[in-house]
Parts: sequence; C-alpha cells; structure tokens
Amino acid sequence: MALFSTPPQSLCILRLSAIGDVCHAIAVVQAIQAHWPSTKITWVTGKIEAQLIGDLPGIEVVVFDKKAGWAGMKAVWAALKGQQFDALLHMQVALRASALSLGIKARYRVGFGKNRTKEGQWLFTNRHLPDTNSFHVLDNFADFARYLGVPFDQPHWNIPLSDEDTAFARQQINQHPTLIISPAASKDERNWLTERYAQLADYANEKGMQVILCGSPAPREVTLGQAIEQLCQHPVKNLIGQTSLKQLTALLGQATVVVAPDTGPAHLATTQGTPVIGLYAHSNPQRTGPYNSLNTVCSVYDQHAEAQHGKPVSALPWGTRVKGDQLMKDISLAQVTATLDTLIS
Repeated sequence: MALFSTPPQSLCILRLSAIGDVCHAIAVVQAIQAHWPSTKITWVTGKIEAQLIGDLPGIEVVVFDKKAGWAGMKAVWAALKGQQFDALLHMQVALRASALSLGIKARYRVGFGKNRTKEGQWLFTNRHLPDTNSFHVLDNFADFARYLGVPFDQPHWNIPLSDEDTAFARQQINQHPTLIISPAASKDERNWLTERYAQLADYANEKGMQVILCGSPAPREVTLGQAIEQLCQHPVKNLIGQTSLKQLTALLGQATVVVAPDTGPAHLATTQGTPVIGLYAHSNPQRTGPYNSLNTVCSVYDQHAEAQHGKPVSALPWGTRVKGDQLMKDISLAQVTATLDTLIS
C-alpha cells in the first residue's frame, strides 16, 4: 500500500551530491511534482549541485556547505526551523547525510530498503523501501516515488536554461556536428588514456566533426585537457574550466554526441537528450551509466569484475566495484570509434 492516499502537503528531499546522482533524482522529484502539483517540495543539496537545481520550478532549495562541517549542518537546521514535513526522502546513504537528517523534522523518514542501504542509514529512518530488484541508481530513486504513491515509468527532465546560457552554447557549436569529450572522472584511475582521447578527437575531426573538451576548473582537469590538446593532430576547442554548470548543460544539449567516463557530464547530457558513449571499467554501467545510452556504453567492467571476484557479474552483490589503476586501458580506441560511427552514420 502506498504511503499516501492523498497528496501530502510537504516533502523534503535529502540528496546532497554528486551531479550525476542529482540528475537522477531530478527526474524522480519532477515526477512527484507532476502527480502532486500542490505538494510543497524542499530540497537539501550541496553547493555545486545547487547551481543546477536552484531554479527548478516549484522547489525550495536549501544549500548544505559540507566544507563548513558542523556549522554547515546548523545552518541547514536553522533554515528549516519551524518546518514539519509530511515525509523526508532520505536519498543518500552516506553517514554525513544521515547526521544532517537528524535536524530535519518529518512525520515519515523514508530510507532505502535493506538490500540497498548502508552506513547505518536504517537507524535514521522510520519507513523503509521494500527490497527491490531495481538495478540502475535512477530506478532505485524511482522506488521512493512509487512508495509514496506516485507512478513512475520513464524519466523526464525540465532543467531551465537561460537565454544567455543557450546563446553561449549555440555560439560554441555554431551548427556544426560536434563531439564533446568530458575526459575527467572523479578519480584519475577512471579516466581513459590521454592519448586515446586525442586519437578519438582526431578521428572525429576526420569524420567532419568539431571537437570540444569540457570539464570543471579543477587543476587536474585543466592539466588533462591541455595534455589531450597537445597530442591532437587536428584543432580542438578546449573549454575545460571555462563554463558555468548551466552553460555546460546547455553545451551538452547542443552536442551531437558526448563521450565521457563515469562522471557528471554524462548524466547532464542525458537530461538534455544527447546520446552518450560512456567509458566504464570500475563500476557496472548498468547501475551507474548514462540512463538512456546504456546500449552505447563501452565497458570492460564485466571481465575485470569476474576476474577479481571469481564469479559472474550476475552473482555479485549490487554495487560491486573493481580495483586497479590500469583497467581503462582495456577499452580500445577501435571499440569507441565503432560506437561513435553507429551514432553519426
């Protein structure tokens, strides 16, 4: 039986990070809004993620600054003082998020089911999703909507972009077939080989595409972009560190194809309807890959997972990762260019 038979007055969403997971959560939250337009929704999220969701229609955003530690938690609690939500959707299993949830008042505190929870989240919630067969992270988030009483089929996104952000993207793309490469994952071991990014860029150039590099202003990402650019035989446009999050979203939406390892821009591109070639070795792309482009993922996860754990992937626990700083080299250039060909032919 659904938790609510009539629309609740208020819900609080607790999902702090990261960009990819927040993209998944947006689709679920907007499905709730579409089904219950009168329900007031408050979302507690991180500083970077607030740049993406801060102007989502009908959502009050409360920013948690994790770098501020205890003071950041108290600031969130102060912002929510006096509010009592009908339900808190505790959509992040990290212990820090659970500690933050203690200062959020709600009748129902809904967390993941036993086969998806960890880090003691069970102790911070009073309602729990049933055990699930949902595999992709987005589908696990969708289980929250279904538990409340909201039907969920396919994800849809409405992320507002300003005229200025759209104009910036159109100026960069300039109506050319465009491959965007977002080369940096959160950890360097999850990046593809630098020389292969350059070889892919040259291949796309020879196919008549322009190539744009994108990413955050983090020094490691800027350095990677410069290294790729130096190895390319044809010109590329390097915009790493030169876009806001909304400009990046608009840019990804104007691209023909996006290539990325396990990183946020792959999911931003998905929200904009752009096909993605995901590059995966350390985590199962069926769980964390670009939701609408799972058929164009280039992955060596299965072979390494089976080698390291001695079992077929189907027998491994949900969320199983593999370790190693040389795994991504097993994704060949030929595998990626062949996948690109299927998307541009």
